[in-house]
Amino acid sequence: MNPSRLLIVEDDPALLRGVADNFAARGYHVETAADGERGLEKARRLKLDLAVLDVMLPRINGYEICRYLRQEGSSLPVVFMTAKGEESDVLLGLGLGADDYVRKPFGIRELLARVEAVLRRAGTTVPGTRNVEMESYRFDDFVFDRRSHSLCRLDGSEIELSPKEYGLLDYFCRHAGQALSRDEIMDEVWGYDSRVTSRSIDRFVTNLRKKIESNPDHPRIETIREFGYRFRG
Repeated sequence: MNPSRLLIVEDDPALLRGVADNFAARGYHVETAADGERGLEKARRLKLDLAVLDVMLPRINGYEICRYLRQEGSSLPVVFMTAKGEESDVLLGLGLGADDYVRKPFGIRELLARVEAVLRRAGTTVPGTRNVEMESYRFDDFVFDRRSHSLCRLDGSEIELSPKEYGLLDYFCRHAGQALSRDEIMDEVWGYDSRVTSRSIDRFVTNLRKKIESNPDHPRIETIREFGYRFRG
């Protein structure tokens, strides 16, 4: 079965990369464009299952892309993502033929869920999650074991982790290879009602790096500028 094919058009490089990486990690084939002109060209040329469009794009904005596609008879499902939050903007996007609308800032899980809902309504197969709940996870010379709630080197020596460091590493291992926003990490590891800040998350990541990384030129936990982190599985 061929993977669902998405087009993501966004002029913010960090956001574009983060969104694209998350969809790719879910099993989608992802095409990207950083401006409206290139996005429209790809939407016309490629066989796609859905387009995720930022509204405020250089050259041609997202509304215009959607308008052109509908005028040309395309029924390609469209989800807008934008900082615009007025009801009139929402109605304009939907009136042009968009299928859904996500306001920035959004959690990546919200966008994933909305896209998958639109694909299901369109009768397109949605890829299943690629995350597998393993009892243990090995990286470099470490073994992270959920059964014993421990992190050990291959020689058997144990690395002491605080409860939150354990939760953070557990979340990273379960989502290895995915771009994870700070908000998503905060929700999953600290909880929705926590008062922890993005700076607090950065401190915990720094502490965890000291325990599991030995070569700063090849970090196990990669920083995605102005977005979050990626754990290299």
